[in-house]
Amino acid sequence: MRIIKPIGRVMKRLHRDERGALTLETVLIIAAIALPVLIVIIKFGWPAIRGYFERGLENLEDSTNDATTG
Repeated sequence: MRIIKPIGRVMKRLHRDERGALTLETVLIIAAIALPVLIVIIKFGWPAIRGYFERGLENLEDSTNDATTG
């Protein structure tokens, strides 16, 4: 029973402590903005991005083959 009172005091003090609240709110706002943007980019932009990188890799392979064969 003696340990419950100190734990209760710590919990009350922790509940009243507002340090870091602004940082947490800022992170949540940024996440609320970034998450839908990321979903749209992945859903609609990913085929274009993948095609861009595939073309770049093919060009790199062709250039490498041309350089090695002379």
